Order: sequence, then structure tokens, then C-alpha cells
Amino acid sequence: MRPVIRVLRQLEGNTRLGPVVWGRSVSDSPPLGRDVDEIKGVKGEQSWLCVASAPVLQTVRGHVEVRENFITEEEENALLTELEPGLRKKRYEFDHWDDAIHGYRETERLQWGSACAALLSRVRAVAFPEGSPLLGPVHVLDLDKAGYIKPHVDSVKFCGNTIAGLSLLSDSVMRLVREENPADWVDLLLSRRSLYILRDEARFKFTHEILKDEDSFFSGQRVPRHRRISVICRNLPV
Repeated sequence: MRPVIRVLRQLEGNTRLGPVVWGRSVSDSPPLGRDVDEIKGVKGEQSWLCVASAPVLQTVRGHVEVRENFITEEEENALLTELEPGLRKKRYEFDHWDDAIHGYRETERLQWGSACAALLSRVRAVAFPEGSPLLGPVHVLDLDKAGYIKPHVDSVKFCGNTIAGLSLLSDSVMRLVREENPADWVDLLLSRRSLYILRDEARFKFTHEILKDEDSFFSGQRVPRHRRISVICRNLPV
């Protein structure tokens, strides 16, 4: 069994993910070196959801959502056409100053072409309450195949109750872990071209992370992870 390291204090500060509150440095959810039958958990009503127990399922019901095939291949290509020229000018970073993200490059984008602006409007329409004040720039995070994001909670000072992200180029597994009880975990299967939405309880009470390629399993099944670009929209606190 892989040893688990716990950080006993929380650190708040500005990172390249934006302002976040950091919890554990290594996920306390099921170590993936164990027999797969031990880590399958409880499947939710949806194929993209797996949780530690039925009570956890009840807690996150309505607070997590994955919309598979939310965008088409053509729309994914339109986003990549706009994003790739700027991303190619940046190097992947593996030595983040606070050891939070590994193997990434990122940017923020305010102006989009008409096709991409239309699909981002569609994201906002389904993810955020009508009239919700939105964070203007869209955050674009490009993870190398060897990259990953450690568990974190986006700061409530700068981000509201909802986070919505498009997953480009690769399937991946997002893991949520309750801050007050690491035995309560939720795995979301983020298929390529899907939209994930975290709201309220899942947003405030659970850390979230993107698993490394070697740890990328969902309900005991291997989910190979390649280079992944996420296009993330947030609302403002009210």
C-alpha cells in the first residue's frame, strides 16, 4: 500500500492556479496500487460518477455534474486553433514554486473568436445561475502527459460557488476528497470533450485534483491520460 502523507496545516496564497487553499500534499483517497476490487467504491446513477459510499453519493448529488460530449470534435478543434499558438510559446513547468502543479503551462483569455465565444456562452448558460456575476477571463490550463494537479480548493475570496471546465485532448479522472474526512472521496470520469461542473458542497467542502497518468483509474479500470487542456470558467463570490 502506498504511504499517505498528510499536511497538518492549510496554506492560503496565490498560485498559478489562482488563489487557492491547499490541504493534503498526497491524496488520502484509495491508493491505486491496491487490488482494483478494493477501490471500486459505489457507482452513482451516472456512468461518470464513482464514490466511496452511499452517504457520500447523497452529499454530492446535484453538486457535481459531467456532461459528456458537450462539445463536438469541430468545436474542440476551434478551441485548439485559438489556443495552440499562444501555448506553444510557453514551456511546460515542472518546478512550481509551491509544489502545487507539475508539468503545466497556462494562460488567461478574455477575447475569443465568434465560434468559441458562442460555445463558452453555452457553457456559462448551463453552469451558472442566470444573472450570476462571472469572472471575466477564462483560465486555460495545459497539462503535459506527465503533469498533474494536487488536491486544492479554489479560494472563496476570489471564486464563487461554481466551477465549470471543458476537457480537451484526453480523458482524465478528477478526484474530490472531503476536507474533514479523507475517507469520503468522489471520482469523476472526465471524458474528452466533456464539461464538468462543481457546485456548492462539492466546491467548498471537497478538494479536487487531476490524477497522474500512472494513478489514473476509474472504478478499478485504467483511464490512460495524455496531454490535457482544460478551459475553465468561474463565477465571482457574492
